[in-house]
Amino acid sequence: MLSGQRLEHNRAGERVAVDSRKRHPADFALWKAAKPGEPSWDSPWGPGRPGWHIECSAMSACYLTHKFDIHGGGIDLIFPHHENEIAQSWAADHESHVSYWMHNGHVTNNNEKMSKSLGNFFTIRQITERYHPLALRHFLISAHYRSPLNYSISQLENSSDAIYYIFQTLQDCKDAVSPLLQGETEKNEKVPQINEAAKECIKKLNVEFQTKMSDDLQTPVILTGALQEALKFVNTSLKMLKKKMQKRAQLQLIQSLLEVEKEVGKVLDVLGLLSSKSYAEVLHQLKDKALNRAGLTEDEVLHLIEERTQARINKDFAKSDKMRADLATKGIALMDVGNEIIWRPCIPSEPLVAEVVHRDQRAPTVEEKQSSSSVNQKVDEIPGGREGNDLHTTT
Repeated sequence: MLSGQRLEHNRAGERVAVDSRKRHPADFALWKAAKPGEPSWDSPWGPGRPGWHIECSAMSACYLTHKFDIHGGGIDLIFPHHENEIAQSWAADHESHVSYWMHNGHVTNNNEKMSKSLGNFFTIRQITERYHPLALRHFLISAHYRSPLNYSISQLENSSDAIYYIFQTLQDCKDAVSPLLQGETEKNEKVPQINEAAKECIKKLNVEFQTKMSDDLQTPVILTGALQEALKFVNTSLKMLKKKMQKRAQLQLIQSLLEVEKEVGKVLDVLGLLSSKSYAEVLHQLKDKALNRAGLTEDEVLHLIEERTQARINKDFAKSDKMRADLATKGIALMDVGNEIIWRPCIPSEPLVAEVVHRDQRAPTVEEKQSSSSVNQKVDEIPGGREGNDLHTTT
């Protein structure tokens, strides 16, 4: 069925020992007789408890009926759990049917499945203490949902940087367009159509989004394809907007930016990468997280910027360059904008190494430290993820 295995290829006793009470080695239990000391309930077959597979069929039939649209779970549940579930549900009701089965790959640590039993997991609450929730979500959809996803600090840093780029682009667009648009709105001038480049950009974004999401939710392609091209269009157009141009051409460019921004927002919304907060608020949150990871406050960064400015005035460029490089190793980038120096989060120029620290047999925590080795040193993995629990839904 789901796994494509053939009955003749299954060998009794290969996975678990064959129970002598079975009439056939391929049988599975709907009701298990209680062992000494186990919780049990009375039944026509004696004290016992429900079998492992029956719980899903029972819950599905109770809350979703025997027919529902989507059944999900970890890829390790395909065989035997979900196949046994199909068998018993169909036996209970011949109308039993699930339209789509969706099985997710596991978040792994050193290619080993994350699980509570192994104690090699990292909670979402712990992750979001250091990284923005949108960065975590971006990381999770950066791989296809059926593919395994190896969790590392470097990948989280990449996702955090990607989210910052997205929201900074959208904020730059808003900052540039709003005052110009307000002035033209007051004059009540007719808004021209968007330019051909914007039309092509929007068309490509919509076609790719519809096509790839309809083909088994190919989110990685969306993140790296036409969405990036749309953001590049925005940044290129913003540079053009700063140049002198005819009023009508300016209005057309403004309208083009607004339409592309709107379409980008729609895509981000479906992917769960928008926020109820404003662009500016999200950027502020991302900067706060970066400061937390760097072990700095904003006042300390601003003080270092002042020191660097003074070093440049004194023509002590060696000190200036070193200060900039030191901050970059911590994920803080200094940028010269005209006569002003600003800072933004960046991917640390040296890798961060994660060490799993076990304390009193509880779930591990993670301590991160700067690697003293070269940038090319392999980045150790940090644990993260969750159990492959079942998911049932209906539309």
